[in-house]
Amino acid sequence: MSLRSHLLTAFALVASAGAVGAADAPARPSKEVATFGALQAPSLEAVRDQAGKWYASTGGKDQKAFDAIWATDRPVLDKVSQTLSLGNPEAAKLLKAANDLNGPAPEGVPAVLKDAKADSFLRANLALAYAKALSNRRVFEEAQLSLASVKPEQVVDPAAYFFVKAVAEYSLMNRPESDAAILRLLEDVTEAPERYRMVAALMHFDMLSWQDNDLGWVSRKMNVIADRLDINRGGEKTRKMQKEVLVRLEEMIKEKENQQKQQQQQQQPGQPQPGDNGGSCPPGGPPQQGSQPSNSPTSSSPQQDSVGGNAPGKGLIDPKKKNETTEQWGNLQDKERAKAMLELTRDLPKEMRESVDIFIRKLGEKDNK
Repeated sequence: MSLRSHLLTAFALVASAGAVGAADAPARPSKEVATFGALQAPSLEAVRDQAGKWYASTGGKDQKAFDAIWATDRPVLDKVSQTLSLGNPEAAKLLKAANDLNGPAPEGVPAVLKDAKADSFLRANLALAYAKALSNRRVFEEAQLSLASVKPEQVVDPAAYFFVKAVAEYSLMNRPESDAAILRLLEDVTEAPERYRMVAALMHFDMLSWQDNDLGWVSRKMNVIADRLDINRGGEKTRKMQKEVLVRLEEMIKEKENQQKQQQQQQQPGQPQPGDNGGSCPPGGPPQQGSQPSNSPTSSSPQQDSVGGNAPGKGLIDPKKKNETTEQWGNLQDKERAKAMLELTRDLPKEMRESVDIFIRKLGEKDNK
């Protein structure tokens, strides 16, 4: 299992369900005073008192249901989200949709999270519960935007805020934003759960090895694409990502071929180059015994194209065909994209094949739905 899989599995274990949606630009955070002040989580009693006052302000009268929620030993954010659902039908609907693993992934930041006039207790903690649930479903873009609509100082669990944000940014390959959230979690939040701190540190150390446009970059970009396909987010943005992967894989193949040519030339420094006969004319007469004509099917000269002919070929792709495929990528059917990607990557090293195969399999699964 890859480090990314370990991290996401760890997140799934420590993150509770929630709900989210965020395709629209997030609302600018309001200038209201933070509900609980600094980044130290308030006590359970303080949160219950705040939740009780909010519930009473909504006209809620089911005190027995409220008391039952706060009598459990569930995490404080779960109790708050249940209270929000009890006192606000819209919040209940949003959280139910976010927690429905069989339902479509929510899109767009809900209006209540963008409404600066909404109650700060409702808006801030609903955004956190919603984002946490969406991250658990790997709907990272909406989780990211939902968190951006509120301030961490406003929520009852600032550690969860920064942890969910770090995971979402990490999964979207936004290293500066993820590192910033990790730094706030590790240095600013007092008494953050050890499981949050451990996973955050692992993400930070993993990102130290990230480089642009290397094999790891290709693998991470394919993971982002796979996540989008899992939640039926094809569209122009996903096609653009696929095109970037396609172009970079072609570049890496060419780079590898050039390296192999250079190595061959260095290993045989005294060998005459093709067409080089010391300035003399080529020898006449019939071929010597044991030699083969240049057009023999078993010639040692590699075939220039892997399609057709009798020689084994080098897996090279016609640049013209590659350019045409890249330009038409957005108009290709999913099955055609998978075929083009398979042809382009058949000569990749073994260590690259796993990510490519997963990517192609995702395309095939989507095409068969």
